[in-house]
Amino acid sequence: MLTVDFTRFPIAAGDRVLDLGCGAGRHAFECYRRGARVVALDRNGEEIREVAAWFAAMEEAGEAPEGATATAVEGDALALPFPDDSFDVVIISEVMEHIPDDRGVLAEMVRVLRPGGRLAVTVPRYGPEKVCWTLSDAYHEVEGGHIRIYKADQLLARIRQSGLRPYGVHHAHALHSPYWWLKCAFGVNRDGDDAALPVRAYHKLLVWDIMKRPFATRFADRLLNPLIGKSFVAYATKPQLRPVPGSAPAERV
Repeated sequence: MLTVDFTRFPIAAGDRVLDLGCGAGRHAFECYRRGARVVALDRNGEEIREVAAWFAAMEEAGEAPEGATATAVEGDALALPFPDDSFDVVIISEVMEHIPDDRGVLAEMVRVLRPGGRLAVTVPRYGPEKVCWTLSDAYHEVEGGHIRIYKADQLLARIRQSGLRPYGVHHAHALHSPYWWLKCAFGVNRDGDDAALPVRAYHKLLVWDIMKRPFATRFADRLLNPLIGKSFVAYATKPQLRPVPGSAPAERV
């Protein structure tokens, strides 16, 4: 289930892509399939090992085109182990709401993004997320949980303050908002057979939607995204460097 819309944020073969806080690797895998040179980074070593195994399985199955590469790296978002201007594209999806120093993370992303490069950032949307927080303290008061709720203008201001230029926004995953409201209402820690009947029933609907992608649910999701989309997605660019008068143009490595 992708949150970044790759029709609005296209990835070209050969693009150097960093999926920062990659989690299970969903966006990294899609970029790899599109022929990019992908680095998936997360602080969770177990998840990184699983992502590396999936990269290897994709290569063996021929799911990525010739020239595409993929690497999984365990690392810290506040101290990225990459030189300046290393990437054409940076994706950070559903991560910034977990990190106290969100300005520091943005600064690191700007540092490793080349001039003219593009950033995609997704966070939980204010309205649906506020409902979850109201219904359940356990939803966010956990180790490594959500520590803030972004309003759209607040996140865009953060992006601008970091030196990036936003150029597009949208919402995603409207059908997932009611699921999380039900989870929070009936017990966010109740899973599987222990979950309440409405939660189990709605979960089956989501699995059906993800696996089959029927027209009815896809249409409903698009229709409802502006109203209750679970995620807010913003795209931005890093401005091109202005040459110093009389100097030679910088070479791209």
